[in-house]
Amino acid sequence: MKKWLAVLPLAILSTSVLAADWQVKQAHSKVSFISIKKADIAEVHDFKTVSGSLTPAGAFNLSIDLVSVDTGVEIRDERMQSMLFEVAKYPKLQLNSVINPQLLADLSVGSTLVTQIDGTIELHGKTKKQSFDVLVAKLSDKKMVVTSMSPVIVQAEDFGLTDGVNKLREIAGLSSISLAVPVSFVLTLSQ
Repeated sequence: MKKWLAVLPLAILSTSVLAADWQVKQAHSKVSFISIKKADIAEVHDFKTVSGSLTPAGAFNLSIDLVSVDTGVEIRDERMQSMLFEVAKYPKLQLNSVINPQLLADLSVGSTLVTQIDGTIELHGKTKKQSFDVLVAKLSDKKMVVTSMSPVIVQAEDFGLTDGVNKLREIAGLSSISLAVPVSFVLTLSQ
């Protein structure tokens, strides 16, 4: 019995060492948003650079490099970087959350789970709590996909982006640009 008690701490330690973080794989992940101008012209944009991780304890972080905004129009990308996001001062969007690790531990390969995750978004010097309805699909013991079940609506005023949107509207000569922006994501994580 004493022999097993001496081995138990080593077994626990080796299990925690083997439990590696899950990493967001940029090549198979995408964060997209829709801008609406002139009341009814919608365009889909995304970010080329996203990274993040999920620890075995359930701490999740996602980082979006705002300079990587991709609207399909170079001058618009540059204007969004400088006038809207002000990337020289605020280069990234950060999302942090804590996920119950038991949810993922109980998920078998080939299964899916629909759940709500509460997180904190840091953008443009402002912080806001937000809930996300997500679908988690476990593709293998070392790979899973997390996707939004519905778009998350980001309000420009919550992050001090209203002035930037108005600058973009003025410089482009537009009658309007919506201050409410639907955001969707697909994140592939692997160990």
